[in-house]
Amino acid sequence: MPSEPAPINEAARHALEQELTDVHAERATVAATLRESDAEVGDRADEADELQRADDLRRLDDRISVITTRLHQADVAGPPPTDLVGVGSTVTVRFADGTTDTVQIGETAAVLDRTLVTADSPLGRALLGRRAGDTVSFQAPDGPESAVVVSLGESPD
Repeated sequence: MPSEPAPINEAARHALEQELTDVHAERATVAATLRESDAEVGDRADEADELQRADDLRRLDDRISVITTRLHQADVAGPPPTDLVGVGSTVTVRFADGTTDTVQIGETAAVLDRTLVTADSPLGRALLGRRAGDTVSFQAPDGPESAVVVSLGESPD
């Protein structure tokens, strides 16, 4: 994740908030099983299971920290820019073959979403900091590509 605060759009904020709720619930479930096992005396398999749950708690705590930090950074950064492409921007691009597509620039692709372009992907990196009317070049799986930024914000349809 970037070290400086970067804005996110409402859909990305909602997804992060939902993930945070889910991770908190999972953590509570794992923590409850650890407390229950404290009273039990078991064998090495029980000890290994307890160590695994403790590792799970650390992983969940780390994810909670990352999400909380990212949401705070987004609050500090304010809304996504409307004149420059940034993380959280919705961008309509026209490719060299004449097709257009509206995508959102995101930090990570946690779910398969064909409208999400990560900021560290070839197209995402090419779009960051650009304005409507700018032409970008990037390396696609089939070779070099170019596209024109048609608009920022909602789809022009």
